[in-house]
Amino acid sequence: MTERKKRLRLDDEKPTNMGDMNPYTKQPYSKRYYEILEKRKALPVWQYRDEFIGMVDSSNHVVLMGETGSGKTTQIPQMLVERLRPDLRGKMICCTQPRRVAAMSVSKRVSEEMDVSFGEGVGYTIRFEDLTTRSTFLKYMTDGMLLREAMTDPLLDRYVAVILDEAHERTLATDVLLGLIKEISKKRPDLLIVVMSATLDAEKFQAYFDNAPLLKIPGRTFPVEIFYTPEPERDYLEAAIRTAIQIHRYEPEGDILLFLTGEEEIEEACRKIKREIQGYGESCGDVLVVPLYSTLPPNMQQRIFDPAPPMRNNIPGRKVFFFVNILFFYFSFFFFFFFFLSSFLLIP
Repeated sequence: MTERKKRLRLDDEKPTNMGDMNPYTKQPYSKRYYEILEKRKALPVWQYRDEFIGMVDSSNHVVLMGETGSGKTTQIPQMLVERLRPDLRGKMICCTQPRRVAAMSVSKRVSEEMDVSFGEGVGYTIRFEDLTTRSTFLKYMTDGMLLREAMTDPLLDRYVAVILDEAHERTLATDVLLGLIKEISKKRPDLLIVVMSATLDAEKFQAYFDNAPLLKIPGRTFPVEIFYTPEPERDYLEAAIRTAIQIHRYEPEGDILLFLTGEEEIEEACRKIKREIQGYGESCGDVLVVPLYSTLPPNMQQRIFDPAPPMRNNIPGRKVFFFVNILFFYFSFFFFFFFFLSSFLLIP
């Protein structure tokens, strides 16, 4: 039996009935905690809680394939915190995310679910911003920041567990981390490693970590209807703006998401929609127009979590999001790459 399993076994023998007291703050749980708890129990990952903990007890490497909507990003780190609480003692658990917005938003949500102060018990670290303290026990961070920490802390001694989330995206930083973590685990057999993926690539990660146990969790899907225009649009940007305005004026409450090809188009569309909606005056609900692209400052990216505008004349407000369609950049890159390559090969 490993040393970690011994400590866990001893911890199980301790009384677990702490009433309404939060073990992390030593204060009574808030009313909101219980409201969120009911929603957490409805997530698919909640039903696999015991199976996941069993894998953690028996292996230092665990691979988890959780489909979109399963709740793995918010719930798995909390399960580890609860299970490894005796081992923390000034150390922490980290969960990597490929994007800054995800690290910030998920950490805030998890702090609410655990009923702890945001930035104290649960925090995040991204480039140029560190919202953690000495009392932080769960930290969300970008994969690039964990790589940077590894330069000054080669064995990642400050962590008892490392969770690599969204590993299927295969960013450069994530791939380097996979190799680095595997080497670190040889020198630190006590380090728990959890690799989470949303696709069948999880089986590749399982083989990479010497046939680590694999847990598959289904996700939640929502109905999607697809409507096509009868004829091709001459100006897709104008057509997208017209459609968004029509949805806002005549459809029930709910937010709108549009994908465009770049920052310039997004800013133009934001200006046009604001101007058009304002032109309808009191006969139309208010809108919050939110752009999102990579060069936007983090505080502006956080606006996607702002509430929708209040009702005006019994007409609900709505949020309209403008995102960059990443597929456009991939297609553009490959087009120019092959164009350049073909031109180079045709040179006599």
